[in-house]
Amino acid sequence: MHLRRLLLALCALWLALAPALARAGDTPLPPMLADRYHEGIDPAPYWVSEKYDGVRARWDGRALMLRGGSVIAAPDWFIAALPPETLDGELWMGRRTFDRLSGLVRRNAPDDSAWREVRYMVFDLPGAPGTFTTRVERMRQLAATANVPWLQAAPQRRVANRAELQQWFDEVVQAGGEGLMLHHAEAHWTPGRNTALLKHTPWLDDEARVIAHLPGKGRLQGMTGSLLVETPDGRQFRLGSGLTDEQRRNPPAVGTLVTYRYRELTPKGMPRFPVFLRVRELP
Repeated sequence: MHLRRLLLALCALWLALAPALARAGDTPLPPMLADRYHEGIDPAPYWVSEKYDGVRARWDGRALMLRGGSVIAAPDWFIAALPPETLDGELWMGRRTFDRLSGLVRRNAPDDSAWREVRYMVFDLPGAPGTFTTRVERMRQLAATANVPWLQAAPQRRVANRAELQQWFDEVVQAGGEGLMLHHAEAHWTPGRNTALLKHTPWLDDEARVIAHLPGKGRLQGMTGSLLVETPDGRQFRLGSGLTDEQRRNPPAVGTLVTYRYRELTPKGMPRFPVFLRVRELP
């Protein structure tokens, strides 16, 4: 019992000191990553929001960064509206706009007029104390104080049961959205993957690293036919579906981490019908 109390106290101390330590050492806090929702989970204890098809971005009080740590060249007026505390969210231009947004974020110099269409949808406050319900209220306060259209707290709402969640999920997917995110109302912020944060999507998705470019045949002669990729646990498979002709002519470099989606795992643990989705981290 005493050991458990000591561990809990140390954990609370780490969460309290993590933001300051990260700023002091210029080391970003590791992200909080989602597990997967399934029908056996009661959604009532969770806050629910749309899963945005955008570019995840961390604001550390000084710079806007990609998940990998690269600084995003956003306009000064966009940055000036952000508060002096750590935010985690998604840069978003609306449903089905990922390609246009990723091209904008890739630029070394900001395109001022295009950035007027971007919204920073904040969905958490890394390292902040309190439950997620407390952080939801704080995010709403921050957005209201900034009072600019490009800084928004991602709309969060509660659902009563699985049927209500499924109805909302179907509406979002049919309208072109990726799905929903569920965050347990009583959960404290914790880095890494855990069941306090869940994603509910029509496809399964995961990440793998490109290890080779395999040549195309027929119409794809002279281009990349598929990517040979490897998962973190060593499984290798070909990933060709989903690649555009432009991506086949200029495929993601060997070593690049990509996101793919699939229906299910085979009995041997391989993804069934894998489809290339995107490069996970932009340069």
